[in-house]
Formats: sequence, C-alpha cells, structure tokens
Amino acid sequence: MLKRLSLLLLCLAVVPFTPAAAADYPSHAIKMVVPFAPGGGTDVLGRIIAQRLADQWGQPVVVENQPGASGGIGTKAFVKAEPDGYTLLMASTGALMAASAALAPEGHFDVTKFFAPITVVAAPPYLLVVNPSVKANSVAELIKLAREKPKALSFGSSGIGAASHLSGALFEKDAHVEMLHVPYKGTGPAVTDLLGGRIDMMFSPSTTVQAFVAAGKLKALGTTGAKRSKFFPDVPTVAEGGLPGYASVGWFGLLAPAHTPKEIVDKLNKAVVAIMGEKDVIDRMAKIGAEPEPQMPDEFARFINADVAKWMTLVKEENIVIPGAGK
Repeated sequence: MLKRLSLLLLCLAVVPFTPAAAADYPSHAIKMVVPFAPGGGTDVLGRIIAQRLADQWGQPVVVENQPGASGGIGTKAFVKAEPDGYTLLMASTGALMAASAALAPEGHFDVTKFFAPITVVAAPPYLLVVNPSVKANSVAELIKLAREKPKALSFGSSGIGAASHLSGALFEKDAHVEMLHVPYKGTGPAVTDLLGGRIDMMFSPSTTVQAFVAAGKLKALGTTGAKRSKFFPDVPTVAEGGLPGYASVGWFGLLAPAHTPKEIVDKLNKAVVAIMGEKDVIDRMAKIGAEPEPQMPDEFARFINADVAKWMTLVKEENIVIPGAGK
C-alpha cells in the first residue's frame, strides 16, 4: 500500500502543465530578463512589450537587466529558469550568438534545445553612424579613410560577438579594411562614448541613435539592410554607399525556457502579436526606427537557427572568439 501511495505521489509530481492551468496564466508577476545594459535596443523594445503585457493582463511584468559577455551571461543563466512562463527573455542576435558559443561549442546550435521561441518583435537594419569629427560623409569615403590608415578608425559594439560587433566584422571582411574594435557592456555605453568622440563609429540599432542623428550629433552614413529603411529613406544602404553586397540585420524577440508548455507559449505569442498590432505601439516603435515583424513560434525557431548559422560561419572565418565559448 505504501509503495502504491509513493508511486501515486511521484506521478502527481510530474504531471505536466495542463491547458486548464494555462487558462489561469498569468496569475502573478512575470520577470522579463534583458541581457544587456539599460538604454540599448533590446532594453527599449523589451520595456514597450513588458508595459503593454502588464496593462493587458493586470499583472506586473518586471524588466531585469543582466548585462555582460555580449548578452551571454544573462542568456545562459536564463536557460536554467523554470519553464512556467513566469520568466521570459527579451533576446537579440548578439545574445543568442554569445549563448550559442557556450551552449553548443561543437558549432551546431538548435534553439529549441534551450529555448521556447515566442515571436520576433522587430528585425530592423542597423545604422552605420560616425562621430561628426570623422572626415567621411559616405561609406565609400569611410572605406578610403580606413584603407589609408589601418586600425586608426575605431568602432564600438555592445560586446564581442554582439550583432553590432559582427556587423563591423562583416564590414571589415567585405571592404578589406582593418579597424579597432572596442566592445562595451551594452549599446547605451557605446553610444555615449561615440557621442563623446572616444570611438569613431559603430553599427547601432536605430532605436538608440535615431534622435542623435536627427539632432546632428551623429552622422548616418548607411543602413545595413538589403533595401532602404522606410524610416530613413534618404540614407543609402551600405551596399549603395560603396560596399556592394553588404547586408546585416539584427533581430529582437521574446523567448521562454525550453519545455515551457505549448499552451503558455501560444498564449504569449497571441498576446504579443496583438500588442504589436496596436496603433500606439506601432507609432512608438516607429519613433525609434523599429517596425513590428511578428512570427509564429515555429517560424521564429527556424529564423533563429538560420541566423545563428550564418553568423557562426563568419565567426569561424574571421577567428572571432566569443566570450564563454566552451564553458
């Protein structure tokens, strides 16, 4: 009898999250981890989604910044979170790259082994911006300057392996130039030093630098997409400006831990997609140069795997050491 009771208790302990329980979700506060410092694109978009989820569900959605190692520290720690929908990750290209180096050191990364993708929030091109002191007003002029003085120009990023770093590395490779890479613990600190002239340039999410470009405090030489950005129609692409074939876009999206019940993931997907269709949210995102690009969870998983594979190829070709690789 005791043995049967023990078996019954064990079975009850491992009963999976049910659709009925999912109907009550969320019943208390949710934590949204942002693996970068405040002020960057991931943080800005994460806070927009967090506030609207809180308004919609009547439960607090608390943003917690966990910067370090190009987003890798917060992202790797997140993997260990309970898969119950109460801990979410506002991720980005760089954060997944940093995490994948440690989670899949053999080089083959499958996002679904570690995360439950929910949806892309935005996948905007970056802006190639320079301090006004840089004597270049086009991509072609910037390349000429870099070739004349190898490693004299410095470019900042939100960390080694971050999308802003990889965009610069791809620029160096395609333009056959050498520049000095200066990594920071987030886009915000990098932009601060760019404004102060301590670094010369960076590939930045437009969310962070748009206002400074409009105020004339930074010069935008190009956008990194395959076509011109609807938010910057007068700014040529990097390819148009002097580097044919160049293209690099970053993404920002919401993830849950692997094994989060499908009912919870689908509920989050439906809620966030609805939020991104609201006019005030579209307008807020447009003001910071981002456009909603929602996807279904399966689509997002395929998108992430293809994106990581693309950048890992560059990492190997250029011998870039991602922080935490193999750990």
